[in-house]
Amino acid sequence: MDKENRSFDSMFGRFPGANGATSFTNPKGRILSLNHQSDALDTDISHAHGEAVKAVDGGRMDRFSLLTGATQERADMADSQFYQSDIPNYWKYARTFALDDNFFSTVMGPSYPNHLFSIAAQDANVDSLPMIGSRQSRRWGCDAAPNTTVEQRTPDNHTKQVFPCFNFRTLADVLDANDVSWKYYAPSQDQSGYVWSSFDSIKHIRFGPDWQSHVVHDRQFATDAAGGTLPTVSWLVEPARVSDHPPASICAGENWTVRQINAIMSNPSQWAHTVIILTWDDFGGFYDHVPPPVGPNGALEFGPRVPAIIISPFSRRSYIDHTFYNFASILRFVEDTYNLPSLNGLDGTSNDLHNALDVNQIPVPPLLLKPRVCD
Repeated sequence: MDKENRSFDSMFGRFPGANGATSFTNPKGRILSLNHQSDALDTDISHAHGEAVKAVDGGRMDRFSLLTGATQERADMADSQFYQSDIPNYWKYARTFALDDNFFSTVMGPSYPNHLFSIAAQDANVDSLPMIGSRQSRRWGCDAAPNTTVEQRTPDNHTKQVFPCFNFRTLADVLDANDVSWKYYAPSQDQSGYVWSSFDSIKHIRFGPDWQSHVVHDRQFATDAAGGTLPTVSWLVEPARVSDHPPASICAGENWTVRQINAIMSNPSQWAHTVIILTWDDFGGFYDHVPPPVGPNGALEFGPRVPAIIISPFSRRSYIDHTFYNFASILRFVEDTYNLPSLNGLDGTSNDLHNALDVNQIPVPPLLLKPRVCD
């Protein structure tokens, strides 16, 4: 379940026992308390590749306040965080199941490249959103307007602009080849959230039979979950208004997440063999205190930490997992669980999430939560 634009410290910096922070260092070297974040901001905070590089500042993590859109409501909202009372159900999942506090976004930058890593363990070295000139494209994949481009950045920092339609191998291709069922649940073309439907960027899937049989509307997910008919592997992305993406309400986004997870937990047979990986696709311009490690493409990888909660009957109870993970770890987990071949991308060297699980424990019962009343 791939949600949007939150850093670890912005959501779980106050979580007991986790590697979180409640203060930050500003560009002048002063240590200040993180501000209290509002339920819904006025606008998004810039988190393009260049802005992410600025915020991280060579590992000093001290220039988030300089990002475009950081100052809102006469306060520094880039250096802000929620309290437990602001996101109580997310905290209940984290307290009951396994919270990963060393899970990094793969690309130092925005949604598009990080979503590609969630399906393929690579992104063709892309570091930007699909753009038409200086304007963000309405579609982000193979059906984008012909003059749409994304930026590719090689490890030596050379860049070029290409059309956002690729033909690299994905986890879906491995699942197809090994007769493992899958679906990608996402908004339909031109609906809110369609930009995050990543298989739109994979030419052989967007224009092949899988697009009709395996890429389905996000509204179908809860129905399939409650009915016990989810495939072996599912991806789920959502409309913008419930995505947790500023300026949308975090309360509305949390409620949507609760409804999807409740649908799984309400079916005992479905819950009994499910592992839910709830994560957020990039840092969204929000502060995190842990410098990202350098990945294989040092010009892009890795980005700041994002939250990840592993929700399952097999999740270690009330556990904080300090293992280093990134989005390719999710693919590695699927490959290892079902004895599938590697994509020979970042999945090959990533840890696989199993440290968050204990298959021999007494199963954790379902945790059915009530959606909140949002202001």
